[in-house]
Amino acid sequence: MSALALDTKRRRTQGERTAATRARLLDATIDCLSELGYANTTTTEIAKRAGLSRGAQLHHFPTKAELVTTAVDHLFARRTAEFRAAFATLPTGNRTAAAIDLLWSMVSGPTFYAWLELLVAARTDADLEPTVSAMAQRFADTVQRTFHELFPDPTVRGPFFDIAPSFAFALLQGLALDRISVKNDSGLDASLELLKTLASWAITQRT
Repeated sequence: MSALALDTKRRRTQGERTAATRARLLDATIDCLSELGYANTTTTEIAKRAGLSRGAQLHHFPTKAELVTTAVDHLFARRTAEFRAAFATLPTGNRTAAAIDLLWSMVSGPTFYAWLELLVAARTDADLEPTVSAMAQRFADTVQRTFHELFPDPTVRGPFFDIAPSFAFALLQGLALDRISVKNDSGLDASLELLKTLASWAITQRT
């Protein structure tokens, strides 16, 4: 047997097996939150979708609260990294418009709806609230920091420069929330175009 074949067949380390198991659980959790909602997401269903035993799930995440918050936090981190990598490949020009399109892709799918389920549940769940609140603040800080890295401060900063990222996210999340009950997307494109115009104006405006 060749050295390559031996290397291919090598057994995974304990650390690699643990990471793979956790990844399966976290991915299954996001699927459940997005498809079933928080109330109907059970650790039994998560373990089933991950192809793992209930005991394996409990070994890695003893409680539902720990599992769901870890899953969403992990997904946010991954999506942020994907956004930064995608943004780095954009051509120069109207990068504000391109950034809005990328942000919309992040908040208009399973990521946002899984997060929404946690937000609503945490409002009345004492076990979830502290973790979800800290997660929300951490994500807001990441958005602000990333914005300043991608759009360096102008020499003369306008009055709306600092509020631009939180404004953009608030509007995008509002549009994503609206899509749950309003199935007609006729005004969606127009709203996104207006946001691009406003965001570009806020970034480039001078005092």
